[in-house]
Amino acid sequence: MPTVRQLEYFLAVAELRHFGRAAHSCNVSQPTLSHQLRALEQRLGTILIDRAAQSVELTPVGREIAERAKRVMLEIRDIRAVAARSRKQLSGIVRFGVTPTLGPYLMPAIIGALHAEQPDLRLYIRDGIPAEQARDLVSGRLDMMVGPAPVIGEDLEVLPLFSEPMSVVAPRQHRLADVCRIDRRDLAGERFLTLDQRHHYHQLVQSVCAELGAEMLLDYEGTSLDSIHQMVGSGVGLAILPELYLRSEVGGDALVVRLPIDNWRCSRDVVAAWRAKSASADDYRALALCIRDQALSLLA
Repeated sequence: MPTVRQLEYFLAVAELRHFGRAAHSCNVSQPTLSHQLRALEQRLGTILIDRAAQSVELTPVGREIAERAKRVMLEIRDIRAVAARSRKQLSGIVRFGVTPTLGPYLMPAIIGALHAEQPDLRLYIRDGIPAEQARDLVSGRLDMMVGPAPVIGEDLEVLPLFSEPMSVVAPRQHRLADVCRIDRRDLAGERFLTLDQRHHYHQLVQSVCAELGAEMLLDYEGTSLDSIHQMVGSGVGLAILPELYLRSEVGGDALVVRLPIDNWRCSRDVVAAWRAKSASADDYRALALCIRDQALSLLA
């Protein structure tokens, strides 16, 4: 039978399509990885990797075995998690995904609270696009994620955490910066900055622009909320910024002013997700509730 390490090496090659990078990700030398993959093929009596191709490609049977091996490795991780739960608290490393429009402004408070309550817990945090992280969650590359709704994936448990207000902000020299009451019609034709279309944030800005008769600046897409904040401050356009960002030390509203728009509100729903069948599902749910409580405290 194949060993767990052989399956790990094989899945690393299947994902990275490169022997050197796969060996590095597994913390072994490339000759060791190659030797173990040969041994795996001999044990199974079939070729898994087409070495004659210009790039690293799996054979048809290799692709099928890779899909099954992913499920096997998830089960093995769950077995380890069941054993760890005997210590009555979440411990070890949780591979945690979070959107970059939220993580830098929420996670510092979360990490402090978690360290006090769960001193043996470590979060391996990966910023990323929510849709891509949902796929990583399903495949087992992530254990848990937090991001804007909706989070969609097979066999995922999704828990609503909080609703975060969003504010329209403008540069301090803008014509509406000193107006006490603004009608939404005053924003018709204004230009709004956004992130690239893979982000939920892009869809939110697109919806708001359609509602207000405004325009999205697609030629000046930001790479982060910080870049959008700075571009607004320099007068490039307006933006919609989340409340946690505006209240944070790393974000703030030093360069911009919030526009008080009559009879208009905007918010985004933030959720947590994990594999519903994970052996640590109860622990992830408890972690999600801790995140919710800290976020609500920050927003209070």
